[in-house]
Amino acid sequence: MEKDTNKPGRGRPRAFDRDAALRTALQLFLERGYESTSVADLVAAMGIAPPSLYSAFGSKEQLYREALQLYLEGRGRFVTRALAEETTARATVERILRDAARSFSPSAEHPPGCMISASLLACSPDNEAIADHVAGLRAAPLAAMVRRLERAQAEGELPPDVDVRALARYYAAVISGMAVQARDGASARELLAIASAIADKPAAQAALRPPYLRGHCTLFHAISARSPA
Repeated sequence: MEKDTNKPGRGRPRAFDRDAALRTALQLFLERGYESTSVADLVAAMGIAPPSLYSAFGSKEQLYREALQLYLEGRGRFVTRALAEETTARATVERILRDAARSFSPSAEHPPGCMISASLLACSPDNEAIADHVAGLRAAPLAAMVRRLERAQAEGELPPDVDVRALARYYAAVISGMAVQARDGASARELLAIASAIADKPAAQAALRPPYLRGHCTLFHAISARSPA
């Protein structure tokens, strides 16, 4: 008698591609956010039953954590990549701004925006643990930026009177703002114009300098005062 290979049983291989399911979840979370994406939405998009989702990922929260990691290893790598590959603080920040603009822009492959910048800023008490996790993911690149600017200061690329922590937060705020602009419909060209306004135009740099940095300087203003553009 022929064995029914479709009958569920212990040790039977999963009937779906886990990596493809994770990519699908990433797209859905990016489009709708964590709290607005239900398990029903996820299994419908993946084409699987809820037990398969729980068997493969454990829970919706764990699936979201894996989707966040996948995002950080792909589209969300622009900060760590620039920090690792650029040799000056100016080149690093210029690249981060421009790569953020490109990453946040809509395309046929993904919806606009950032999965980290505005995720779970407010949530129900039941989701505080995952919200804290996302907050940690936001804090990590900010801390890395502070370290990079401190190094630039130590090496003489930035003047000693620059408040590097305020400066890092300023650029982080610009990047977060670009993510929001992207969700509101800003095009790739418009987002790149924001990055260019800060990275390329001395007049715009002065105009955009926030009150808490006045009396100091922006990164590009500081560096251009010390070296040729």
